[in-house]
Amino acid sequence: MVDPGSSAPSAAAHRAVVRDSLGVGIATGLYGVSFGAVSVAAGLSVPQTCVLSLVMFTGASQFAFVGVVAAGGAMWSGALTSLMLGTRNTLYGLKLTPLLDFRGWRRPAAALLVIDESTAMSVTRDSRDLARTGFVTTGLAVFVLWNLFTLVGAVAGNLIGDPRDYGLDAAVGGAFLALLWPRLADARNRVIAVSAAAVALGVVPVTAAGVPVLVAGGVALLAGVLTRSAGDRTELPGP
Repeated sequence: MVDPGSSAPSAAAHRAVVRDSLGVGIATGLYGVSFGAVSVAAGLSVPQTCVLSLVMFTGASQFAFVGVVAAGGAMWSGALTSLMLGTRNTLYGLKLTPLLDFRGWRRPAAALLVIDESTAMSVTRDSRDLARTGFVTTGLAVFVLWNLFTLVGAVAGNLIGDPRDYGLDAAVGGAFLALLWPRLADARNRVIAVSAAAVALGVVPVTAAGVPVLVAGGVALLAGVLTRSAGDRTELPGP
């Protein structure tokens, strides 16, 4: 619960958020090696692979795109699949817009950094200042490292091996779960999380990869809106 009368976060609090954000950025960025290698193996050139990370910058959508291309699908089919998976970022934006309250040129600039990790590092904070610190630091760390290691993976190809062999895929998911864990202290959030997960598992056998995530997000959003309590309407302090 946000305390509107709370004082400004201390420097130590900001440093703690930055430290956690950099840890998430490193774990996520390293996995870009896998995308670079897979993309080149699917037939994209090194420049095409790097531009995809720079412009699209959402791992699930990027992997979906190269997966369709590698399977012999048309470029437009891969693009539509990526777009479908990327719609989850719209749900994140609905939460982050009032939370971060960026104005002017900062709003479109921040839109590029709306990803799973930056969202998780924002919504768990108890002040707008810390939420902004978590969002910007995580978003920039992931952006820089993801693009750097995409280049490394694209150039080196399969010679460096699959990062999944080192457990990096589990590290990213584990870090994301750890960041969201404090939100489950509320009984309502636990019920919503379990319900969304159950529905997602139910549609796995009958939908394409990535769709269960969208379904879970839709269930969570709908349940959150329908069960929203008056206490959740408290605005964050800050400019």
